[in-house]
Amino acid sequence: MKALVITASNRAASGVYEDRSGPVLVGLLRDAGASVTGPRVVPDGEPVRSALRDGLAEGFDVIVTTGGTGLTPGDLTPEMTRPLLDREVPGIAEAIRAYGAEKVPAAVLSRGLAGVAGSTLVVNLPGSTGGVRDGMAVLAPVLGHALDQIHGGDHRREA
Repeated sequence: MKALVITASNRAASGVYEDRSGPVLVGLLRDAGASVTGPRVVPDGEPVRSALRDGLAEGFDVIVTTGGTGLTPGDLTPEMTRPLLDREVPGIAEAIRAYGAEKVPAAVLSRGLAGVAGSTLVVNLPGSTGGVRDGMAVLAPVLGHALDQIHGGDHRREA
């Protein structure tokens, strides 16, 4: 499984501070069995769409973004993601918000999306290290099955 991590952050991209959530996400995806590229740190907005397009063209199985999912005017990751998706998978994004809200009520404010673009699963996670950990706690157990389904696999059946 080939994964790409994209961090959407104006301040991290300009060197004001170091990206913290991207490296955490890389580690968690590796723990889930992925070969990971990134994090690619880009400013919010159109650069996120460009990074997503590049990742899709490179043929990653999964692209996970961190950052840009909140309510500030510059948080545009969902808007950059949605036009690239062929099908949304709302259950993933809903489960991530619900899981996070058990600890941090403001997790319900994340506008992150999940969906399929071609044969790539794309998931938006919040820009905090806690949000990334919570998101991967939801995503990691279903990631292999989701990718199997995207690539035409049958539903797994209990014996």
